[in-house]
Amino acid sequence: MSIAKISGIRSVKRKKMPARINVDQPLWDQGSFIGRFKHFLWVTDPRTCVASEDDLNNAKTLVEQYRAGKEPPGTSLEQIIYAKKLYESAFHPDSGELQNVFGRMSFQVPGGMAITGAMLQFYRTAPAVVFWQWVNQSFNALVNFTNRNAKSPISTTQLGVAYFTATASAMVTAVGCKSYWQKNAGPFIQRYVPFAAVAAANCANIPLMRQTELIQGIDVSDLNGNLVGQSRLAAVKGISQVVISRIIMCAPGMLVLPVIMERLEKYPWMQKIKPLHAPIQVMGVGCFLIFMVPIACALFPQQCSLKTSTIEWLEPEQYAKIKAKCGENIPERVYFNKGL
Repeated sequence: MSIAKISGIRSVKRKKMPARINVDQPLWDQGSFIGRFKHFLWVTDPRTCVASEDDLNNAKTLVEQYRAGKEPPGTSLEQIIYAKKLYESAFHPDSGELQNVFGRMSFQVPGGMAITGAMLQFYRTAPAVVFWQWVNQSFNALVNFTNRNAKSPISTTQLGVAYFTATASAMVTAVGCKSYWQKNAGPFIQRYVPFAAVAAANCANIPLMRQTELIQGIDVSDLNGNLVGQSRLAAVKGISQVVISRIIMCAPGMLVLPVIMERLEKYPWMQKIKPLHAPIQVMGVGCFLIFMVPIACALFPQQCSLKTSTIEWLEPEQYAKIKAKCGENIPERVYFNKGL
């Protein structure tokens, strides 16, 4: 494995690293936004998407060996860090299963820039709006399903209903906004039809794809990682934060780029290269996403927490189960993976 080519390794090497690291914990402090941003900038590196399945499985094996203190003799810390990066970029933190490459957060930049660029470019006709919203929401549904809390399974029927409802909401919003703005607003405002549809659809897509968590609750643990019960409030909090993060992730590219393109398209030289407008928008979205993906993921801690007093107030039946399991040692806060 080539370690020097992977971004983030050099910055890690500059720090004084201990003789051994905890492969189950991030390399940076997750109590601060900067620490979380560095972590997600590192782990969502789109170049990890091209790693072969063999390399990913080898990285998982090395991480497991290192965790048990049985790594091969001569293994360097840099190799462990690289293996940890591949492992965290491709395997689900709850189930440990290899994720579909198109659903990984590390694929958000290449996948998101292509689809968002197309949505921003092809917004003038209703069929184009409907088609690209369908493509985008299909992609989002895959990402949402891939990055859900894996301890809350969803049936095929629920998955199908969630997918069709989310994609339908996006297309209805897009067509409705286009029809209204076409009559009441100028061409420039119509450029924001894709963002309005995406924002509205995210509010439906994510909760629907993770509806089992809202219905049944998700596992919550104490500070030491010991399972203490389930909570629907935890699911609501985690999913709400993910919705906000996803909207913020796409907002700069979809709000700023139309202004840039509106001005650029007035120049004669831009009029001569109309076939290149779509590729230009795609690259522009990519420039935004390369930073916005880790920024959006870093807005809220991955291991989210909730006060047990809140659960006692709003979910007395779940609090009773936690109390029965913990006795007098009820933790002040419980922790859970919010998903991405």
